[in-house]
Amino acid sequence: MKTSARNQIKATVTEIIGGTVNSEVVMDVAGTPLKAIITKEAVSEMGLTAGSEVYAIIKASFVMIAKEKPGKISTRNVIETTVSDMIEGPVSCELKLAMGSAVLTAIITEEAAKELGVAKGDTVYALIKASAIILAQ
Repeated sequence: MKTSARNQIKATVTEIIGGTVNSEVVMDVAGTPLKAIITKEAVSEMGLTAGSEVYAIIKASFVMIAKEKPGKISTRNVIETTVSDMIEGPVSCELKLAMGSAVLTAIITEEAAKELGVAKGDTVYALIKASAIILAQ
């Protein structure tokens, strides 16, 4: 499978919380929990159960960054990471974020990177809406 999404992260489903239309799929990524919201129909069509292996596909531009852990927030995924690499450009900045043995890529504006004072080695929080994650097998 080839996609333009920078993040195609292998995960193991640990729990599925079924709803009327959508289900929350809780996964483990190298010891880090990750939650996705997909349709109940997609869960059935993919045959997802606890223990299923999936790929969480996330566009790098869907990953928001915070220097401090947010308080009350509706975003289901707030993941503590470490900036392992950083490529700065005139418009955008690419951050490689270590979360255990997995790497998450984020693209933020160069202006935002400077305002946040993000540097290689920093601890940052990756914020990802559960509805922004696509699952694949």
